[in-house]
Amino acid sequence: MSHTLPDLKLLRIFVSVVRHQGFAAAQQELNLSTSAISTYMGQLEGQLGLSLCHRGRGGFSLTSKGELFYQETLRLLGELEGFERYSAALKGELRGTLNLGVLDTTVSDPALPLAEVIGAYSQEHPAVHLHLSVMSPYELQLAVLENRLDLAISACPTRMNGLVYQPLYREQHWLYCSDRHPLFGERRIPEEVVTQQRMVGRGYWSQTELARHGFKHSAATVESMEAQLILVLSGAYIGYLPEHYAQHWVERERLRVLQPTTFGYQAPFSLILRRGRSRDALIQTFRDLLKAQLNSQ
Repeated sequence: MSHTLPDLKLLRIFVSVVRHQGFAAAQQELNLSTSAISTYMGQLEGQLGLSLCHRGRGGFSLTSKGELFYQETLRLLGELEGFERYSAALKGELRGTLNLGVLDTTVSDPALPLAEVIGAYSQEHPAVHLHLSVMSPYELQLAVLENRLDLAISACPTRMNGLVYQPLYREQHWLYCSDRHPLFGERRIPEEVVTQQRMVGRGYWSQTELARHGFKHSAATVESMEAQLILVLSGAYIGYLPEHYAQHWVERERLRVLQPTTFGYQAPFSLILRRGRSRDALIQTFRDLLKAQLNSQ
């Protein structure tokens, strides 16, 4: 008895729905209405003869078999994309999609010439579609581990098994307060006074990481540097920011560094890829361009 394999279009719709956790959330990416997505999902489940997900008032969730099928679908689509890349490489050209992820505020960092690298990469390999995402360190690592990203550039307080971290450079961070904060006009501020201030922590910092930067607890939490900057500028908090990102506000006398001899650290940035994927043509060519650009600085 023969079985027809599911249509690849249906599989890609299924993956998008799971990634966005629902039909409505997947509309924009798929450019389809919810009714069309529902029809396609029904077709896939009909071909498979099983229910893949629960949808309704209780929200979206995968069935136990749906979860197993999702993992296998990711593996299959990854293999197919790898085969497409291999076929293109045999002809001497690169094709496919390079999914790249970066930490926020890297655009103002002179140590990371990302725009120049992307420009050179696009010019040399015009058939490659680039998908660029900005995420937190945890999200970047998880996305690389799950093959949703091919490469990521980030500093990571904690690291995950199964990933390779190739050192790139170090980013300087200082502790800042704004012109609206009581300490802004003070000089010779004792360390104990600084540590008593309301401080902004980061959601991906553990308690140990927070203590390593001189504080026992935080009064606010953020997931991005832009959010951190907003809270520091409010005058209600102090917080760490990348030097290059804060420089614009320092020059306009909106921010000042607090106790640079005591509070400050360097975040080691790495190029992150999944173990076993270093020879992937799309990854290798981008990595080589990035390293060449960094070495030329």
